Order: sequence, then C-alpha cells, then structure tokens
Amino acid sequence: MVVLSEKTQKRLSIKTQEIAANTTTIRSLDWDRDRFDIEFGLQNGTTYNSYLIQGEKIALVDTSHEKFRQLYLDTLKGLINPEEIDYLIISHTEPDHSGLVRDFLALAPQATVVGSKVALQFLTDFVHQPFTQQIVKNGDRIDLGKGHELEFVIAPNLHWPDTMFTYDHLTQILFTCDAFGLHYCSDLTFDEDLSAIEPDYRFYYECLMAPNARSVISALKRMGELPEIKTIANGHGPILQYHTGELVERYRKWSQAQAKAEKTVAVFYTADYGYSDRLSQAIARGITKTGVAVEMMDFKAADPQEIQEITSRSTGIVIGTPPASDQYMQAALGTLLAAVKEKQTVAIFECYGGDDEPIDPLVTRFKESGLAQGFAPIKIKDTPTEAIYQQCEEAGTDFGQLLTKDISIKQRKAVDSEVEKALGRISTGLYIITAKKGELSGAMLASWVTQASFEPLGVTIAVAKDRAIESLMQVGDRFVLNILEEGNYQTLMKHFLKRFAPGADRFAGIDTQPANNGSPILTDALAYVECQVSSRMDCSDHWIVYSTIDNGRVSRPEGLTAVHHRKVGNYY
Repeated sequence: MVVLSEKTQKRLSIKTQEIAANTTTIRSLDWDRDRFDIEFGLQNGTTYNSYLIQGEKIALVDTSHEKFRQLYLDTLKGLINPEEIDYLIISHTEPDHSGLVRDFLALAPQATVVGSKVALQFLTDFVHQPFTQQIVKNGDRIDLGKGHELEFVIAPNLHWPDTMFTYDHLTQILFTCDAFGLHYCSDLTFDEDLSAIEPDYRFYYECLMAPNARSVISALKRMGELPEIKTIANGHGPILQYHTGELVERYRKWSQAQAKAEKTVAVFYTADYGYSDRLSQAIARGITKTGVAVEMMDFKAADPQEIQEITSRSTGIVIGTPPASDQYMQAALGTLLAAVKEKQTVAIFECYGGDDEPIDPLVTRFKESGLAQGFAPIKIKDTPTEAIYQQCEEAGTDFGQLLTKDISIKQRKAVDSEVEKALGRISTGLYIITAKKGELSGAMLASWVTQASFEPLGVTIAVAKDRAIESLMQVGDRFVLNILEEGNYQTLMKHFLKRFAPGADRFAGIDTQPANNGSPILTDALAYVECQVSSRMDCSDHWIVYSTIDNGRVSRPEGLTAVHHRKVGNYY
C-alpha cells in the first residue's frame, strides 16, 4: 500500500510504501530543491529515504533532513510507536540522513544507535547527549527475528569516511545510503523508468562517487561476498529494484576507468569542519573531469600510516586547511607535510571553519621546497556562494590539466597516420557557447557543432569532458549557441581562447545582451540560437550534447558562417 501525505510548506511531502516483507520506506520528497550542497545543480529535486524493518525487534535505517522534522516524525509515529524501536542504524552522519537523530532519540531513548566507529564518533559530537550505541565492524550481524538478520558492510568514503551498508538476509535488500543514489524526486518509488533517471544517476556518480572510485571498487568487492542482492535501498532518489544489476555494473565500469588513470591526486579535507567537505568535492569533481584519479582523505578519520602512504604515491596533493587548534588535526597535517616529496604538485584552499590553519605559511613552505603549484591558493572570506564552488571546480580542472599536459603533448606528436590526416579535412563552423545559471556563467569556443534533427529542431555539440562549461550543459540546462561571422570572428575567438583564472568573468570587456533563457548573446555574433539540453552521450573524452532549439535570430543576413579548417583529426 502507498500512502501520500498532504504537502506542506513549499512542496515537501512524505511517501510511505512497503517494499518487502515487514520493510517500509519513508521517503521525504523535496520537489523544489534545485541545488544540493550548492556545488552541483539539480533539475529534479531530491528525496531523503529512510527505512523501517519490523521483525521481533524493530530497526529504523537513517532518519531525514531537518526541514522535514514535523512531517517525518508524525509519519513515523503513524507507522509505529517510536518507543517500540530497538535500533537506529546510521549509514552515515551527514545531516541530510541524520538531521533528526536528536529528535528521534527524544521519542525513543531506549533505542540503540548502530554504526561504524567513525560514524558514532561523529554522531556523538553532533547529538551532544548520551545515548546507547553499538559499534559494528565489517561482517557483524544483528538478528531482528522473523528471518531479518542484518549484516553490516563497512564502505568508507562513499562519500564520507563513516559510511556503512546494511544487508537484510531475508529480503535481500542492501541499504546503501548515498551510494547508488541520485537526486531525482518522483512519485515512483522504484527505478522502473530507467531512461528518466539515467542522466541524474550518472551526474550524481560523477559529483560524489568518481572522486572515490577506489573506494567504490572496494565496496563492490565486499558486496560480491554477500548473497544475491535483489534491491538496493539507497538514500536518495528511486529505490533500485528493476535495474539493480545493470546500475551496479555501471558503477563498476565507471570506477574501474577512473582507477586506471595514469595519475592520482590526493585531496585532504576535514569532515564536518566549515565548508571543507563541500569545497573539496567541488575541487575533486574538477580534477576527475580531466581523467585524473582522485582519492579523498579525511584528516579526522585517517591514521598516520594511511596519510603517509597516499601522499607518497600521489602525483598531486590538494589540502583543505584543518583547524589550527586541534592537536590531532595538526599531527595529521604534520604527517602529510613530512611525506610530500619533490616533483609533486600541490594546492591549498581555506575552509572557512573559523579556526583555519594559516594558508600563507603553508604556501611559502611549498614554494621553498620547490614544489609546483596546482592552482593559486583559494582564500574563503565569507560563506561560499555558487560562484566560489564554480571557482573551486575550475581550479580542480586546471590542476588536472596541468598534470596531464605531457600526456596531451605526446598524443599530438604521435599522430602520423593517413586516417587521422584525412579526418582532419572535415571542416566545421566556428561558434561560441555561452551559458548562465544563477550566479554561474561560462563560455567556450566550439567547432564540432552540427544540426541533428528537423522535428524538433535540434543540434549536437561535442564538449570535451574537461571543459569548465560542461557543468552548465547537463540535461535540462539552457544555453546560447553564438554563430561567428567569416571575416569578423578574430577578436571574439582570441578573447575566448584565453586561459581564464578559476572563477574569472569570461564576458568582461565583451558586448552582450541577455537571451530569453538568461544566457548571454554576443552582440558581434552573426546569429544565435537558444538551446535546451535534451540528452547527452558519453563518447570517451567528449560528451555529445543534443539540444533542442527554442529561439534564434540572424543579425546580418548577408553574412557567412566562419569556417574552421584543420589538418589532423586528433586535436582542434
């Protein structure tokens, strides 16, 4: 049976449904949220999924976001008397899953809170009150009775260091929290409409899981030791039941590709301190877009041996400043600094936590050691905005491009085949793509553009995965395709070919006017069309972005489109 509550506030609702024997999901539906942790965009809202398992003993898996406080607690009390709940299982302690733990314990003080060692350490700092707790290790079990035997799978760094999966041997459901999730709000409880959720599933992976690809592979290996997994009860989006195997396999494929990267960057952050975790995620996403692998490491959870090992084998190091007054954090930072070696590339960012390690002495120390700088130090003087997160992502992309520069040069020099020379004779036009979404904006010179359909009118554009504007060309996003004019394109081309600093205004000094969709129209362009992204196809090092046309205009009917001629087919 499905029960849908009355909607309250701004399109917040709760949906409950039995998904297996004695197992009910409590899905908090946030229909209108268009940003999540601010560093990446959402087109389809999100959900926060919680689960109730009723054997002879009763367990609640995760809670919900605090914005659902009354709605969630009323729904829970409508399903069961909270005083009858024996266990609260914490998959991980990020506030969107544990935001109501304090409220839950007020209703159910008898419940034992179950989690990984790291999770319960974090939760103790969050709850600020005594509670009964049980630390579990990988393979530990709790028998709820009626066949519901829960086995725990420790899965750190997916995407926090405290993450844990829970497997119910009776229903063969694996509760995975953030892993295998997506930010997609729908009345559909399950994943029956695969085509509808695919773009969000992939985008979610790229934002949160790709920077932890090695950890994904480790978690998949542990999942392989379990009996059959029929259902994945994730923490966000539709529950995976119709396409479970296929969607798990996609995680494997994507993560193996990341793990095979020739170069790796270690990104050090401090969980639950300032904006360290969010800023580090934005930087990591920028790095992974360039084909460089990332390993995330939390100063709080890592031991000295782990820090030393990951630092010594990484090509690059990114450091989020830890709290200066925390002796444990300072010892961890000291271990890292001692392990850094020559020929590594480093970068530092502030976390705006109120007690940041001073950034300038660290920068000076690295310079004096002769280490290369991956990007200029990022100093955060106020609550991070969308523009700051864009700056961080672009800084990460610059870092990755710096590390892969030698690989790109070798690939260009290696070309000698007649096939690639012949491919280079395909001529294309010259265009500039411009986009604006909220505080974010971007632009890119493009030539791989072609009309793709008559009804509806549509175009395809090949966008390299490491382009900054790629983040503004997700399914549902809008942009302008500016068509350059033969004999009148040099100034615009020269401007947009410049290497901009992370977060820099691409349109400074350029005449523009806003399109109906909000993106800039270049006044000196021959023509423009307003586009909306309909779908994307993964083509190795590029995305093929198919977009439908909403509007357009030619400013000089007598003009001709500028043409781009190449001689080889392995670069632009």
